[in-house]
Amino acid sequence: MSDTKKTTIVLFSGDYDKAMAAYIIANGAAAYDHEVTIFHTFWGLNALRKDEDVMVPVKKGFMEKMFGKMMPRGADKMGLSNMNFAGMGPKMIKDVMKKHNAVPLPQLIEMAQEQDIKLVACTMTMDLLGLQKEELLDSIEYAGVAAYLADAQDGNVNLFI
Repeated sequence: MSDTKKTTIVLFSGDYDKAMAAYIIANGAAAYDHEVTIFHTFWGLNALRKDEDVMVPVKKGFMEKMFGKMMPRGADKMGLSNMNFAGMGPKMIKDVMKKHNAVPLPQLIEMAQEQDIKLVACTMTMDLLGLQKEELLDSIEYAGVAAYLADAQDGNVNLFI
């Protein structure tokens, strides 16, 4: 085993606050010289979706179109796990974060990319939800659970969020 410390995170949740926690931990671990992987699966894939203003022309079946319409497009559109209040909760928390100079989720994702954190989209979940590579951020990786397990088996820290 090498001297390199490894941190892996499975981001399963599509909640803004949980995704934010995952990215704060990931960026912190990278700052401490950990090799970091965030494996995005199920609703966690929403953090990797391009934001709403970018319409990507892709062919989809009926169910895939429905999933695409129901799921938030991009990190900034994700709801809160608690106190969502029909969309008011995220606005309130973002205002509080701005007041306290906290880094919002889209910028945490950019920081992760700048620190060479491996952002992985689960290909099996992409198939299930009808998400295509063109709908997700550039410069991410695509893999299945075996690739995640390969990273996690040597992990010093493995988290499920």
